Amino acid sequence: MTQTAKALLVDDRRENLMALEAILQGLPVQSVAVESGEAALKQLLVDDFAVILLDAQMPDMDGFETATHIKRRERTRHIPIIFLTAADKDAQLALRGYQVGAVDYLTKPFDPWVLRAKVTVFVELWVKTRQLAAQSDVVRERDVQWRRLAEAVDSATAMLRGDDDPATRERAADLLEQARWGNTR
Repeated sequence: MTQTAKALLVDDRRENLMALEAILQGLPVQSVAVESGEAALKQLLVDDFAVILLDAQMPDMDGFETATHIKRRERTRHIPIIFLTAADKDAQLALRGYQVGAVDYLTKPFDPWVLRAKVTVFVELWVKTRQLAAQSDVVRERDVQWRRLAEAVDSATAMLRGDDDPATRERAADLLEQARWGNTR
């Protein structure tokens, strides 16, 4: 069950969204473009994302307010946010972006190859996190199986030690046989 990583692109200008989609083309990520902070918050209710590319300056709800809402939600607070803005050289805006939880802040025009590299890193981290979660589930299930097996062996051992009756020994042997084949439920 392989799930494709997604990048949420948030910008109030359609042409900027199209440019971002073009930059990300060919990467192992599906772009989901929305034109407002409100639309981004709604999209985050239904999809999981590896990274968010967020325009800092938008009408109504700006990128900083949007990021604040994203970082408040338990489900979305871990998603890395890269702010993108046309406001050049304003250190206060960059600081504000980092204060609301951004992992990076790029001013336009930015090098598309740098953005691709950054997105690639976050996609790889997202994939690795998913793989670790799946492995953790497998380990938990194996732990449950081992506990059931140990309980079956303990029960069979107690039966064998406590009674010389052939029927009891047969039940103990059956219990051990079931444990051997994983039928201990």
